[in-house]
Amino acid sequence: MDTAVRPVTVDEPVIWFENLRKNDVARVGGKNASLGEMVSNLSARGVVVPPGFATTADDYWKFVDANGLRQGIAVPLVQYKAGKLLLAEAGKAIRGAFQHGEWPKDVSQAIGSAYQELSKRSGKTGADVAVRSSATAEDLPDASFAGQQDTFLNVRGEAALLDACRRCYASLFTDRAISYRQAKGFDHLKVALSVGVQSMVRSDLGSAGVMFSIDTETGFDKIVIINASWGLGENVVQGSVDPDEYEVFKPHLKNPALVPIIEKKRGGKAQKMIYTHEAGRTTKNVPTSRNEQASFVLSDAEILTLSRWACIIEEHYGQPMDMEWAKDGETGQIFIVQARPETVQSRRVASSFHTYQIKAKGRLLATGLSIGDAVIAGRVCVIDSPKDIGRFVDGAVLVTKTTDPDWVPIMKRAAAIVTDHGGRTSHAAIVSREMGLPAVVGTGDATDVLHDEQDVTVSCAEGDQGFIYEGTAKIETTELRIEDIPATRTKIMLNLANPAAAFRWWRLPSDGVGLARMEFVINNHIKIHPMALVRYATLEDQDAKRTIAKLTDGYADKTEYFVDRLARGLARIAAAHTPNPVIVRMSDFKTNEYAHLIGGSGFEPKEENPMLGFRGASRYYSPRYREGFALECRAIRQLRDGMGFDNVIVMIPFCRSVKEADRVLAVMAENGLKRGERGLQVYVMCEIPSNVILATAFAERFDGFSIGSNDLTQLTLGVDRDSEALAGLFDEQDDAVKWMIRSVIESAHKAGAKVGLCGQAPSDHPEFAAFLVDCGIDSISVSPDSFPAVKRKVAEAEATR
Repeated sequence: MDTAVRPVTVDEPVIWFENLRKNDVARVGGKNASLGEMVSNLSARGVVVPPGFATTADDYWKFVDANGLRQGIAVPLVQYKAGKLLLAEAGKAIRGAFQHGEWPKDVSQAIGSAYQELSKRSGKTGADVAVRSSATAEDLPDASFAGQQDTFLNVRGEAALLDACRRCYASLFTDRAISYRQAKGFDHLKVALSVGVQSMVRSDLGSAGVMFSIDTETGFDKIVIINASWGLGENVVQGSVDPDEYEVFKPHLKNPALVPIIEKKRGGKAQKMIYTHEAGRTTKNVPTSRNEQASFVLSDAEILTLSRWACIIEEHYGQPMDMEWAKDGETGQIFIVQARPETVQSRRVASSFHTYQIKAKGRLLATGLSIGDAVIAGRVCVIDSPKDIGRFVDGAVLVTKTTDPDWVPIMKRAAAIVTDHGGRTSHAAIVSREMGLPAVVGTGDATDVLHDEQDVTVSCAEGDQGFIYEGTAKIETTELRIEDIPATRTKIMLNLANPAAAFRWWRLPSDGVGLARMEFVINNHIKIHPMALVRYATLEDQDAKRTIAKLTDGYADKTEYFVDRLARGLARIAAAHTPNPVIVRMSDFKTNEYAHLIGGSGFEPKEENPMLGFRGASRYYSPRYREGFALECRAIRQLRDGMGFDNVIVMIPFCRSVKEADRVLAVMAENGLKRGERGLQVYVMCEIPSNVILATAFAERFDGFSIGSNDLTQLTLGVDRDSEALAGLFDEQDDAVKWMIRSVIESAHKAGAKVGLCGQAPSDHPEFAAFLVDCGIDSISVSPDSFPAVKRKVAEAEATR
């Protein structure tokens, strides 16, 4: 097969992909130029693109002129602008003129000949092809024409191909395409269309989806996001299916020994699009099987392959990319079928951003995936079809099952968007980002639980989950300007717990994470007591057992569910701050908190004072929890050794004695976490007076201390921090507490150990920040919203020291 690059003559009506380059946009549009660029330059690096050819913009104008369509385009548009025709009427008139047009003979012959050659290359007679539109102003860095023109799949035969090409031309004048060009200022008679014809990937028998080389919500540029569903990819693009979602940390893909998949969410995937030979259509949706719904679409190896291709494509183009992929169910081969610039996050100015805090809110009504990071309150308007556009009230919260490009005119008028179906790469998500609108997609039931004229608050500021609350919430908005944050000698780190919100703060110039709370991940992302997984076979609580079976569906070994979910939850936090240190505190639930986990009540003693009871280090070597702690250690090993996050430091909470420290370190070593091996550092929380009194001895066993000012104050002063009667006595700035803090810093530094403090006191009290700086503390760790204020206060204290 001869596929050598040949010179392309100016009037050549058909150009093979291998003869195209990215600078051929004027001739074949952005989509086809990009396909040619990848075939020509990236095939040697392993990126696989289905073969094909493109018609040219000249072909389009030949067709227009041969059928006298310039007037047929101009007149309806003039009448529309003058108010004499509705947009729908103008678009329909133009499309009808195209669909009745005849092909110039030289163009139709060239398309037919190329089709025969493509069939020959595919080893088939009358090959199935995908026919895709590529506008000459499409997929440029400052405009996203995603979904504006039509695509036709499973096209077979010359006559069907020519008809599909004609319909692609007509789709240049859909209502959505006309309104979009007007909004962007493109002249309708200066935009042409090229048609790409590709060998059909049998993803109807396999799977397909969308991929981004940047986080589409926060702009975090070190991950690849992949959405995947069974069958053809149109359902993912249109948002009519809830797909799987995978996240991969790009920097660690360079090491083939690592598997840096930091998130795997299994979507519902209730239907799939397949081919059909039914009259009048080539594709249809059918329900997926229970096995398909319960399974991940892609294997880990396939996720990593696609992610590496995303990195290669991004590197070649020099910018974040939006890609579509497909897996052939007959051969198992994966292909890239489209690649275009990402046009929202990659162009966002990163000098400042807003944070939102909900001070008071109503009942939770619905949840889904959050798009954007804002919070708005508004009145619901439930719309079933874009035909009901006349019912929509400007500034309302648009609630619908799903959206496609026909919805854009309504979406422009909405304050927020809520859909029943769709993932992060669905049409609703993409358009909402472009318009700067908060959206919650894939709620499952919003159209059932919300009703017209209902006041709600849509929150996309609480991580990757979006929430719809009843009523109008009290919202506090703060602007953070990065250039206003001063540099400090003292390291200022973040306290984080929620993996879903981890990427929100990647732009903050923090020095890492001073406290990542493992128990938050267990409580919110795992929900099951680890010992209930270890002892699942003999678990007596049958209700808990059924719930566990449902949550862990797909895991032959129930304990792997705990390890996977914990490792990936912590990985999102670690990824956002690599290569800075991320200090992960091992679980620090009290017994009453552990008991509330699913299946937990049978494994926890009832205590009068859980705050001083069976918690922290004492659990890790106890027969009651030792096997549960082993799962925590396995998750840390997977995080560090399997995913490559060796910036993770382990921290032991509530360690009462040096003897206890030795026992915990021994158990950790038994579970593959030996201090000093492969760079592993182990810290200890300094929250008990014994940690201060024996600081030198603790420093021989640990690499650093993190002062937990709340517990240290409570135990130094003998004050229950939860007692309202004693609230006036609880004071982190009490002289006794300050003596403890200064003492442990001095002792630790003499022994060569680092010391940090995690708490809000430096934020609330400038004089306390000055005290810590005067003591020479190495780091202070605070919540993200307090970070700028603490930075400023520490800078002021350092300036006067």
